[in-house]
Amino acid sequence: MDWNLETIVMLITTILTGLTAGLCFTWTNAITPGIGLLDDQGFLRSFQQMNRAIINPTFLLVFLGPFFTHLLNVFLHRGHSSTTLVILIIAATLYTLGVVVVTVFGNVPLNEMLDKIDLSTADTIDLQTFREQFEGKWNRLHMIRTICSLSSFILLVLLIGIISKP
Repeated sequence: MDWNLETIVMLITTILTGLTAGLCFTWTNAITPGIGLLDDQGFLRSFQQMNRAIINPTFLLVFLGPFFTHLLNVFLHRGHSSTTLVILIIAATLYTLGVVVVTVFGNVPLNEMLDKIDLSTADTIDLQTFREQFEGKWNRLHMIRTICSLSSFILLVLLIGIISKP
């Protein structure tokens, strides 16, 4: 494998996309089902705290990094075969639309609504109502992120296999 800028950006994009896919997969398969078993107060409190804790520099790098490196990847590979370029465009589109856009316009507004709720003063009916409005929609949006991030990652891994063949 030739260690030029294209290769380095491809590897960084693949690693960051894989980390995001792993994060999404873990939330889908362990975190949300686990806290889903809690009562309304426990569920909402747990979600509030996780949403607050996850916004940190490491998460932002892993989550937003692929958005920029996918675009750079497409730019750097624009002179390669049409197959390579098409796969990169599909991977970038899946990540951009299915992860970044869904997050910014779907999950984040739900998280912000949840963050504004004072759970210590909400009664059981309010907690139940908000959870019903929040949980299903958030999980559906998150499933889109999980599928799109995993699909983008798989395409990048397959493409590395294709590109690295002599």
